[in-house]
Amino acid sequence: MERDMEIFGTGNIRALRRTWLGLGFAAHLFAVAVGAVTFLPSSDARAAAPSACADLQAKYPSLKGKTLVNAINPHTPGYETIDPNDPTKYIGFDIDLGEAIGECLGFKLEYTPVTFAALLTTLQAGQADIVISDIYATKDRAKAGDFITYLKVYDGVLVAKGNPKKINGINKSLCGAVAAENTGYVEVPLIQALEAECKAAGLPAPEIQLYDNNANCIQAILAGRADTYINDVNTVDGAVKAYPDKLEKATAVTLPYSVGIAVPRNNNDFRAAVMAALTEIQKSGQQVEMMKKWNLPEAQMEEPKLVLAD
Repeated sequence: MERDMEIFGTGNIRALRRTWLGLGFAAHLFAVAVGAVTFLPSSDARAAAPSACADLQAKYPSLKGKTLVNAINPHTPGYETIDPNDPTKYIGFDIDLGEAIGECLGFKLEYTPVTFAALLTTLQAGQADIVISDIYATKDRAKAGDFITYLKVYDGVLVAKGNPKKINGINKSLCGAVAAENTGYVEVPLIQALEAECKAAGLPAPEIQLYDNNANCIQAILAGRADTYINDVNTVDGAVKAYPDKLEKATAVTLPYSVGIAVPRNNNDFRAAVMAALTEIQKSGQQVEMMKKWNLPEAQMEEPKLVLAD
């Protein structure tokens, strides 16, 4: 789930082809090559806007009728993935939430897929107007974009069935273990920070293997190359559900972060409009309904707040 702002490029196609999403993403890359820009949301993503949204459209008229670009990393089941029934569309909670915000403010969204590490650089380069893609809002990341939060962060610790290494969190139980993680995720420095503690205890430091997406991290455990994958608890629960005889969740941990929507820095009107729309979506119960649809716990919802670099 989390990640730093290291530029990783537009993706490792060979690695993506090894995942169940690979064919769909490769198809998108082909579409980009011949001039297509984005995919569509699923047909049921839009919902009726709260009544207060009419006032917001009057307050922010410059957004009405516009088409904005949302940069996403479509490899997080439950949040944003390629629709397995239609590789020209995206599905997930973040897709539905973005569509609801657009409906509230009167704009439409189209999507451009990038690696997670390229989300904020795409925003900075002006190639996207907004990022709604399960990205943790941190002060460091806020140097690249202003954040509006909407979810609390819970991580799950994914391990092989039986948890042979007895891993029980981001702690000394990881000493000597191999963790598969996504490039740029916040979990990476948290695991790296254990090195001194492990050495002080006479234990080897954790080893980290970096991958492009969730599916490859999960496959690393299934193939015996890695001992654990620490990421959003919903992603981990989905992996356990998919491989109940091979994987399990050792535990869940709370991280001191929130999931946020990134918008261009210092575009105060747009930031205020998105925050106001999100507030109305939450007040109306729309966000709770979307979270139920995608099996996210209601307690994970967070009242919008700003995370800024300054």
